[in-house]
Amino acid sequence: FFPPQHLDDDTISGSNWITENNVQHSLSQTTKTTRKPYCSYKQQILSKREQAEQESLLAAILWPKPPDGKIAFVESTDPAHSDFVIVKPSRSFKVGDELEVLVRVKDFQGKPKQYGGDYLQARIHSPLLKAGATGRIVDCHNGLYKVFFTLLWPGEVKVSVTLVHPSEAIQVLLRLREERPDRVYFKSSFKSGRYSETTECNVCLSGDLPVCNFTDLYTGEPWFCYKPRKLSCASRISHAKGGYQKGLLTQEESLFFQSDVNIKRPILSSGPDLVIVKPKASTDSSSMDKAEDPTVSPSGYYYEDQWTSRTHWIHHFNKSDDITQCLQGKVIHLFGDSTIRQWFEYLTAFVPDLVEFNLGSPKNVGPFMSVDLQHNILLKFRCHGPPIRFSTVFSSELRYIANELNGIVGGRNTVVAITIWSHFSTFPVEVYIRRLRNIRRSIIQLLDRSPKTLIVIRTANVQELGPEVSLFNSDWYSFQLDSVMRKMFSGIAVHFVDAWEMSLAHYLPHNLHPKEIIVKNQIDAFLSYVCPLQT
Repeated sequence: FFPPQHLDDDTISGSNWITENNVQHSLSQTTKTTRKPYCSYKQQILSKREQAEQESLLAAILWPKPPDGKIAFVESTDPAHSDFVIVKPSRSFKVGDELEVLVRVKDFQGKPKQYGGDYLQARIHSPLLKAGATGRIVDCHNGLYKVFFTLLWPGEVKVSVTLVHPSEAIQVLLRLREERPDRVYFKSSFKSGRYSETTECNVCLSGDLPVCNFTDLYTGEPWFCYKPRKLSCASRISHAKGGYQKGLLTQEESLFFQSDVNIKRPILSSGPDLVIVKPKASTDSSSMDKAEDPTVSPSGYYYEDQWTSRTHWIHHFNKSDDITQCLQGKVIHLFGDSTIRQWFEYLTAFVPDLVEFNLGSPKNVGPFMSVDLQHNILLKFRCHGPPIRFSTVFSSELRYIANELNGIVGGRNTVVAITIWSHFSTFPVEVYIRRLRNIRRSIIQLLDRSPKTLIVIRTANVQELGPEVSLFNSDWYSFQLDSVMRKMFSGIAVHFVDAWEMSLAHYLPHNLHPKEIIVKNQIDAFLSYVCPLQT
């Protein structure tokens, strides 16, 4: 049991989060009633089809485990001892060819590892050309990894491989995701007249204290706060991030999370780390995979800092007039977290005629709205429902994307863009699956009544990681959620902006909020769906 530590004095907290193996049987002998645990993601009532889908999604993201028993730090993966080799580096390569790389991981004693499960990231890049693309990694489960790259531009192409986390660290992240979903906690303020109270909130609360049940009536999305001592549940005025739990790791576990040792560290080549790629023979037509498949890898590449997609034509909107012309007469709804709020900020700053209308919303939280009266453009941003780690969201503005979509008429002048991932990384994946299921249902209904509505999903992206951030927002968590999202939304009429590859393939340091050049490329990809080039 882990009682939440260091909570504010005026925050009521319960004893712990109930996990499957220790559901509290606070059975009072007299009444014979078992108190239902509040972890309602354990009690979802799923149809046969939903159950089957959930099981196949969870199976698809199953991660290989190290052999049983505790693994000493010196026997864990050491990127400095590990290396990679390019398979047949001296053969002649041309654009369109596949490049294969073999990664061999070793421990701190230089001994080859005998099992897989390390989380790696890999890219090819040509710094002078500002070109880059990601690689596809295959775990051979024996300490070897194969990485496959598609060579997409001519010139000198360099290979980079990074150990994001050793397999031993992934096991810790898995444990935290299942056992400590309370490691980010939230709070709400309740107010009546001049009296106010603050209590702790979450997807699920434990202990025997009375709670306010804020489960959404339409979607069934669960949300609970401890009941204030004197005020009613109806007096809730706001939602906010409470904080991050400390002391989550044992001494030994914390060794697996060291910035200069084993978090996002390069694995170097033991031979050449670059190949020379020749242009394709001019007779070959341009290779554009026609169908948009969110699981195609790589989905695109940078060349001279411009992203080219392999699944759809991207038009580069370098002049604000081009954007105005594209968006004329349209309503654009942006739903999600701060990474899609960046789209709102970019468009509002870049397009002079698009002027923000001051709604008096809290900074960085929203909702926000920009208007171009002359060209009849309306751009709106609204954050997704809880869990959301924003400073303060008024209760009246706490809305679920699914419900918002149900209130949109739709049509050929309606554009919807959604991103939802980062704030779910601390919860069991079932919580995320339920949220996407609700959003997907609303999207299908919207497209059913208004098939010409354009719906775009922005994927997750990679970010800078340190020992703290890794426990709450590791790229590994994001990668798992993103894999689920791509599977759940494939086969329906939505389009994808692959922010994941666009952040991973670029030369800039990883950042939760990618820099402007990357945002610009996301916007180009987005607007190319809104206004496809007539080819």
